[in-house]
Amino acid sequence: MHPFQSPRAHAEPDEPSTSYRSVEAWGMTHRADARVLEPRTVDEVRRSLAIAREEGVTIGPRGTGCSYGDASVNTGGHSLDIRGLNRVLSFDPETGIADCEAGVTIETLWKTVLPHGWWPMVVSGTMFPTLAGALGANIHGKNNFKVGTLGDAVLDFDMLLSSGELRTVSRESDPELFHAAIGGYGLLGVFTRIRLRTKRVHSGNLEVSGYATANLREMMQYFEEHTATADYLVGWIDAFGKGRMRGRGLVHNARYLEPGEEEDDVAKTLSLAYQELPANIMGLFPKAEVWHILERFSNDTGMRLVNGAKFVSGLFEGNRPPIRQSHAAFAFLLDYVPNWKRAYGEGGLIQYQPFVPPETAHEVYSECFRWSYKKGFVPYLGVFKRHRPDPFLMTYCTGGWSMAMDFKVTANNRAELWEHCAELSEIVLAGGGRFYFAKDMVITPEVCERMYPAGTLDAFFELKRRLDPDGLLVTDAWRRAFEPLFDRWCES
Repeated sequence: MHPFQSPRAHAEPDEPSTSYRSVEAWGMTHRADARVLEPRTVDEVRRSLAIAREEGVTIGPRGTGCSYGDASVNTGGHSLDIRGLNRVLSFDPETGIADCEAGVTIETLWKTVLPHGWWPMVVSGTMFPTLAGALGANIHGKNNFKVGTLGDAVLDFDMLLSSGELRTVSRESDPELFHAAIGGYGLLGVFTRIRLRTKRVHSGNLEVSGYATANLREMMQYFEEHTATADYLVGWIDAFGKGRMRGRGLVHNARYLEPGEEEDDVAKTLSLAYQELPANIMGLFPKAEVWHILERFSNDTGMRLVNGAKFVSGLFEGNRPPIRQSHAAFAFLLDYVPNWKRAYGEGGLIQYQPFVPPETAHEVYSECFRWSYKKGFVPYLGVFKRHRPDPFLMTYCTGGWSMAMDFKVTANNRAELWEHCAELSEIVLAGGGRFYFAKDMVITPEVCERMYPAGTLDAFFELKRRLDPDGLLVTDAWRRAFEPLFDRWCES
């Protein structure tokens, strides 16, 4: 028995619960009505796959639906909601190893391990994704340059194939499937259990410094000078900057505290109460209502003002000494303002996030900003990160940099915005870049084919045909970006 264990209260029947509802992309730009199957056990997951097979439809794995685009939507088929498999099976406070069902969220994981002095190796900007979804996308964090992707922290996982076979997979037992399923978006099988390492921490706080940069070149230089000493680095970019100020912004540099550095009571800082994100601004105004205010600025003029004000405030922040900030406050900035995405309006938003090698990154991103400004599609938010290569088959990492750019979508600009992103993709591909399907909504089969090294898609398609020969596991992202290539591969 592990030191921590959370048993299920009673055995569940094999039939999954079912509901019928609209399944929506997180960015609110894509949705589909679906029969949603909601299993709570591995047997119910197996039965869910069988139901789809019996009814002659496809089924798409889905966690909490945090993908910006269509990676967890399955038009015309069933949706497999994995959130019911939500137990932390065990956690060992001595080793920091957690064994979790696949529907456990990042929130549940960090709240389980932090009071014992541990923190997840990799988290996204929101705490709400499931581990299954996060591993399917092979998420990265603000520390990717230091520790790699979530897959690098995983020891092994259980995967249910479309045939109903349950496999336990590790780097040692099946390196091919291990490195393809991680980052494979649930297209090869369904994660049902994930065992992973966490990071020992000696305080519930980080030491965080801010540094304002006049342009993208200066920001990149700051990153390179601090990768050896920082545990986290993330840059905010004001995409409205032009000329010498193109790519201006603010870098946040955070590091873990060493033993004995915490001046407050360590147990207190590790407590969940200490980490709780405040519900109100200055204790008065509910943050859940802030998006209504942001909505008034959700236009080019408003966002130019917001970005300009943020840059000026960053100049002052850069002159202040480092501050102490809780892990949750630093990591989950996207959760600070609930429902902030609604500020973009009914059309929602897309995030365009190219990953570019170090030797071409400055030129590529500068040209993306210049072209966006010229075409009237200035990103309202830009987030810059440093990355290292990883060993996973469908990796998006190029060992360089990424720039996440948020674009507002409206009924009037949608077609033109998609065309603009296609033009940006030509710039990115010319620089040797790739894309991240957890965020994507616009990449075409032609771009997909060109961005991967030779043999990558062949290897993935061979596994898809072998492990899911009937094509049961399908999402709209697969249909949009991969299926035409797969069909052609099958015919060749």
